[in-house]
Amino acid sequence: MQRETMEFDVVIVGAGPAGLSAACRLMQIGQESGKTLEVCVLEKGSEVGSHILSGAVLDPRALNELFPDWKNSGAPLNTPVSEDRMFMLKDDRSAVKFPGFLVPPSMHNQNNYIISMGNLCRWLAEQAESMGVNLFPGFPAAELIMEQSCVRGVITGDMGRAADGSEKDSFEPGMELRAKYVLFAEGSRGHLGKQLIEEFNLDEGRDPQHYGIGIKELWEVPQELHHPGLVVHGSGWPLDKETSGGWFLYHMEERQVAVGLIVDLNYANPYLSPFDEFQRLKLHPTLRRHLEGGKRITYGARALTKGGLNCLPKMHFPGGLLIGCDAGTLNFASIKGGHTAMKSGILAAETVHAALSQSDEGGRDLDQYEERMRDSWLHAELKEHRNFGPAMHKFGPLMGGAFNWLSQVVFRGRLPLTLHDKKLDYQCLKPAADCTPIEYPKPDGKISFDKLSSVYLSNTNHEENQPCHLQLADPDLPLRENLPRYAEPAQRYCPAGVYEVLEDDVGKPVFQINSQNCVHCKTCDIKDPAQNITWVTPEGSGGPNYPNM
Repeated sequence: MQRETMEFDVVIVGAGPAGLSAACRLMQIGQESGKTLEVCVLEKGSEVGSHILSGAVLDPRALNELFPDWKNSGAPLNTPVSEDRMFMLKDDRSAVKFPGFLVPPSMHNQNNYIISMGNLCRWLAEQAESMGVNLFPGFPAAELIMEQSCVRGVITGDMGRAADGSEKDSFEPGMELRAKYVLFAEGSRGHLGKQLIEEFNLDEGRDPQHYGIGIKELWEVPQELHHPGLVVHGSGWPLDKETSGGWFLYHMEERQVAVGLIVDLNYANPYLSPFDEFQRLKLHPTLRRHLEGGKRITYGARALTKGGLNCLPKMHFPGGLLIGCDAGTLNFASIKGGHTAMKSGILAAETVHAALSQSDEGGRDLDQYEERMRDSWLHAELKEHRNFGPAMHKFGPLMGGAFNWLSQVVFRGRLPLTLHDKKLDYQCLKPAADCTPIEYPKPDGKISFDKLSSVYLSNTNHEENQPCHLQLADPDLPLRENLPRYAEPAQRYCPAGVYEVLEDDVGKPVFQINSQNCVHCKTCDIKDPAQNITWVTPEGSGGPNYPNM
């Protein structure tokens, strides 16, 4: 069956804050210049926002640039930050609250807003559509169209393939979407972005990228426990001294509280389970007092690209750009990536429109983006906090935290040195024989929960009879190598119960992949010690369906 082909000036892969900001800015410049473009945005989720998961406290700086009148246009920024608190949890009962002068400037949130990033993306999509952008939810970009070492478009995923790859009666081949330029805004560890980095050696001369896994729940709490605008951050327990990360708790509108844990994926102990660390974190009195008597309403998880400026790949190549978390523009020192992703999209739109004004053919290397980026506040912000991640990795949570306090508070980001972290996250895992197993408490069903009931709240669904989107280069490797050496960590680092080691009728271990449970966090693609797992796009609309994350 022949593929349908559609042609656009610009195709944008991913309807997150970066992709939608780029689409909106392209249309704005087109209206201002009289050169309107045909722009298409692909979104693999069933609707815009359904796969978006972020804390989130938003710095409105980029939104102010993109839509100065957003307050009167219905943008869903309804809860300004009213108070910041920061804690160090010493053990399962005690905590130290930091006085304001000890809190680094990057963690001060005056003039910021507690939001649902998914809802902001839905609003941005409305603005984009009103300006003439073509939005295609439920269409994952599965393949690159490459011609003469230039990106010329993407192919959307086939629909109606059986698990063995054969064509079902409902089979429809994916479409070819061709464009003069393609912007890749897939989010953290985008599978096409990963291919582009390799194809064009975009990470040459850069530090290897680093990641964390963020696990989040949304709670509805009693009115007497609700403090709209309260932002609480913390670190320490339950993570050990070799594991860096931190937690957040945000009081949103309508009696909702967002709570979550970020675990850096350079952790060493293969017995560590980020999901279970999060569940026992909530039992600490410092967090529990905000949740007691409330009801958990949503759960989700997502990897985040946290390496910062040192790990940022070259973002331009013939025919397109990498933007947002697909490249790694998040400022991890402030745990904020929304405004930086949006700014990267704005800069991308301005670069593309300028290139198309010079030539209608497209396909050029958009190296002008580098200069725009370097001259922007986005680059300045990332440069100021370039040492944050490497310091935590090199010196550990305590000494690394002290270094970062000096860097930010005393030197205001102007330390005349740059730290580097050259070790890939998956290479940091130690053999199980060198580590102590971790015993996690049984969930109480009130504050802490199990994985399966959590995945249920993520509204995750995939068509069952389709090819597995979690591909093993060597199907025997998990049991042959990962199980004896690392106690097969996939069954613990996955926050959705996708990977299990079971026993067959004669007691032999069996490696099982429950791809139906996958919340598209990409942790397995990042942390597998043998780099044996590759995440690819499942059939369109598959995955979580987050209502308000």
